[in-house]
Amino acid sequence: MSYFKPISISLSPNVEKDDLKLALNLLIRPWLWKKGKAIEKLEEEFKKYLGVKYAVSFNSGRSSFYAILKTLDLEKGSGVALQAFTCNAVPNPALWAGLEPIYVDCNTDDFNISADDLKVKITPKTRVVVVQHTFGLPADMDAIRAVCAEHNLILIEDCAHSLGAEYNGIKVGSHSKAAFFSFSRDKIISSVYGGMAVTNDDEIGKKLQDLQKQFGKPSMCWTMQQILHPILLNYIILPVYNFLDLGKVLLVLSQGLHILSKAVSWKEKQGKRPDYFPKALPNALAIMALNQFNKLDEFNNKRQNIANYYYEALRATKFGLPVKYDNRKSAFLRFTVKHKDAHDIIYSAWHKQNILLGDWYTTPIAPCDTNIAEIKYMPGSCPNAEYLAKHTLNLPTHINLSKKDAERIVNFLKTFK
Repeated sequence: MSYFKPISISLSPNVEKDDLKLALNLLIRPWLWKKGKAIEKLEEEFKKYLGVKYAVSFNSGRSSFYAILKTLDLEKGSGVALQAFTCNAVPNPALWAGLEPIYVDCNTDDFNISADDLKVKITPKTRVVVVQHTFGLPADMDAIRAVCAEHNLILIEDCAHSLGAEYNGIKVGSHSKAAFFSFSRDKIISSVYGGMAVTNDDEIGKKLQDLQKQFGKPSMCWTMQQILHPILLNYIILPVYNFLDLGKVLLVLSQGLHILSKAVSWKEKQGKRPDYFPKALPNALAIMALNQFNKLDEFNNKRQNIANYYYEALRATKFGLPVKYDNRKSAFLRFTVKHKDAHDIIYSAWHKQNILLGDWYTTPIAPCDTNIAEIKYMPGSCPNAEYLAKHTLNLPTHINLSKKDAERIVNFLKTFK
């Protein structure tokens, strides 16, 4: 049966046996789903890990970002500068809060927001700058902070990809007014859905705590969807994924019947807000996230080792490798390479090899079927982001990727000149 199981870059790649056992245990203990001690424990662990005063959990990274924006009491229509080459989960909370996303181009070397283009895109209405540490590689925070200081802008870090990454020896999430993290199905740690907002600002911190109570917990049905996700994916769907496409059919069917949740809903692709956002983090998902958080160093060490292998194995090829910076420590959520044929030839060829690449980012605003007009993105406004969307490939680095799998990926890539 394992012959049909793909090398997957998403679909709960981090899940190990203890995580599956925990999910099965939670499934039969619904009294633990909404309330419990794990929520406070996870928040306390986060505060200690990052060295921040406040860590407030929510049911997703986008809920966490939305909550941060709400604490700022911004005037309706205020501008939120954020980079293209991102997911619609970043501009959407700004739209939901009645704010206007302002798309800034990214650098082609580190995939992060361009300080030079940010200076050009700032308008009199701009109030906030969001720095996304793309694929786990920290952005040039000194340059961005200088622009924010010059124009009196509020800086927020998007750390959805980068738990454990460092800039100048300090963990990301500690370089700004506030920051948010994600625990979704393909992040550094995963509870399928989940997130955290952090800050050292007393006013923002207390408002976040108030909003957490105000939002309330998601429904029992929604929580059950997330608990079921690693169980069904690992025991049923992935083992038969390519056996007569049975796994694919089961995945689509289970999502269509609302047995499992989708990573991005149809509403979000139209810039609209699903009713399960924003919510607080339920206790069951806090238990799952805490179990993964306790393995964070193990996860990030494994990712670094895989990245080291890719650097060495692909060194003498035509693939452009991630740039290394002396003052930036990447979490390597993905190992992103560049190639002229990335999406014209290579991307489509992966499926024949039973390798499932994620769609980060085949378009400037992902997923590819996002209605960019509703998300307020104007084609041509961020040429670097549009170039990278056609010329980058994400290689997996997660805990379950074996040396044999990594070698198979490299050998396949080396067939392209």
